[in-house]
Amino acid sequence: MKPHPLDNPVWSSLCSRHIDLAQIRGSAGRYPADVAPFVAIDPTLPIVSDDLEALVAPAESVLFVGPAPRLPPPWQVDVPVQIAQMTCTNAIAAGDDAGPEIVELSTAQVHDMLTLTALVYPHYFRPRTIAMGRYIGIYEGDRLIAMAGERMGMDRYQEISAVCTHPEFLGRGFAQRLVARINNDAIAQGRQPFLHVSHQNTRAVALYQRLGYAWRADLPLTSVTRIA
Repeated sequence: MKPHPLDNPVWSSLCSRHIDLAQIRGSAGRYPADVAPFVAIDPTLPIVSDDLEALVAPAESVLFVGPAPRLPPPWQVDVPVQIAQMTCTNAIAAGDDAGPEIVELSTAQVHDMLTLTALVYPHYFRPRTIAMGRYIGIYEGDRLIAMAGERMGMDRYQEISAVCTHPEFLGRGFAQRLVARINNDAIAQGRQPFLHVSHQNTRAVALYQRLGYAWRADLPLTSVTRIA
């Protein structure tokens, strides 16, 4: 049976929407380090650790979302953590449109995006993550206080990611408005939205369920470090 593209979302994305960003070596692939920390393997090919070693710098840590190979030294492999993959099939209500304006974010706002994500979404957002898709946000004055955007993507699927709100502005419906905008635009383009969330982030899980997202699968999130 052909695997579902969302079972190995990093590889599926590198081989489709993000082929121009992909760094591929044999059975392994990755995003550039300044774009995202994700690596993946091609499940149809024999796993050769040398392929991954050629893509990852010494002392660099990277993440598998889904299938991960058994890696010998010089790799340190952390215990995988199960994360929830959720999908949505319908447009969702945008919430209070009378709130602050939603603006499109560009490379000119990367500093603002890195500042916000460093507070509530560390490690995953990088200087060129914005190359993965469209990002939108809400400002108060010159401070970015909420954002969301597109990350992994395939022909029929679009990941929603970097959903974060400054801690001083929680509970004002900003996340709902931003997710609704990205979600509904993806559906209008014929793509099914999906996202990944930690089971421990109960606030986010509850929000996504309220908006109409449903659990699809648990995927292992595995951090590996090339020791030498």
